[in-house]
Amino acid sequence: MQDGGRNGGGFHKWCREERVPQSEKDDSESFSRQRGKYPFGDYISYSNFTFTVKEIKHLWRHKGCESKYGRKLVMRIDDFMKPVETNVICSNWKKWKQPIIWFQGTVDSVAAQFFLKNMHSQMRTAALNLFGDPQVLGLRPNVFGELMRVLISPSEDVEAAVNWVIGGGENPDISLHMRMLMHRSGRAVQAVLHCLNKAMRSQHLMSSRPKVVVVSDTPAVVKSIMYMSNLSEFVEVLHFDYDKYRGSMFKGLHITDSRRRDWGTAPRWVAFVDFFLASRAKYATISGAHRRVGTTYAQLVAALSAAYNLGDMSGSRFIFLSSFQSNLLTDGLKNQRGWGHVWNRYAGPLSCRKQGNQCAFTPVLPSAWWDGLWQSPIPRDINRLASYGIKLSALGTVDKDSLKNHCKKKKNVVRTITFKL
Repeated sequence: MQDGGRNGGGFHKWCREERVPQSEKDDSESFSRQRGKYPFGDYISYSNFTFTVKEIKHLWRHKGCESKYGRKLVMRIDDFMKPVETNVICSNWKKWKQPIIWFQGTVDSVAAQFFLKNMHSQMRTAALNLFGDPQVLGLRPNVFGELMRVLISPSEDVEAAVNWVIGGGENPDISLHMRMLMHRSGRAVQAVLHCLNKAMRSQHLMSSRPKVVVVSDTPAVVKSIMYMSNLSEFVEVLHFDYDKYRGSMFKGLHITDSRRRDWGTAPRWVAFVDFFLASRAKYATISGAHRRVGTTYAQLVAALSAAYNLGDMSGSRFIFLSSFQSNLLTDGLKNQRGWGHVWNRYAGPLSCRKQGNQCAFTPVLPSAWWDGLWQSPIPRDINRLASYGIKLSALGTVDKDSLKNHCKKKKNVVRTITFKL
């Protein structure tokens, strides 16, 4: 919640809080039992640091913010997916008076990092404190991993499925995510096995028989990896075979053809089991793919895993690796086109062509801009930035004068919702 009480000295202290105080969670417990579930509530448990709008409305009434102090509960909406309307670049959000802000359309790690180029120094400073210097990728904080670690955990049913795979033993050492879109690329499998070997050497796991959990949208690829002639000799492969699982999650098993090619043939709840299973990895996450490497799903797995292992006493630093087979690099990285994918910012003319298989160290917080070494945009992203009033060069630099002129001319769009209590 945003601080709306700067000029409201007569307001009750609670109504002037920048956020709903955590101690107030107790006041809403009885109400919470009636609120229903959060999104994906069958699969994800949310911590007591989170509030639903219904809970906030309840507390707003309970504290008399409107009836006693005349302060209405207003939410301001800024839609990132509407470039003409969004204020992410041109407005100083710290001066907004609405107690709730919904930054809509932020479906990946990119949108929030747009504040790094905001026209107001207050906003840029806040963004730098949160996301770190975009030019120093190795030192950027694990923002979304830490948020997930604090805010979410698997539901009891999902946790039971995860534990069924692990079988009462230790957590896996490495997670391997393969987004194959129903393709069976032998080259992708061979490349990722090379990357697996690199991870084991880097994390000093060669003398043991590490556990590797394999996650994919394409079951045939999982079988290819699991039954490679010599793989089982030096690693123990784990995989959630939902066909064999008979826990409570199995009830009402449903498979839909919706986006079958994109998401695979498994029921949707399997993706949640796979996610929390893969995030148990102690040393590394590896992302491989038929086409696009380092998708949002793989990023979030790596980020949550890294957050879980922060401060681990083993002395090893968690790593995120991206596996590229040579055919993905024929024309450099230009096919890594996904807006929120981790290698998109390297897809422009500076990317090197005709390379062999690569196993690249990868930041857990992807870049949203093109400030770093060897980063450059593709034409589609130059055009997309132009719709936000940002003139981006072929080498990724932002024309600040052009941006200032755009913000001077831009109409300030304010969309709000006033909640009835």
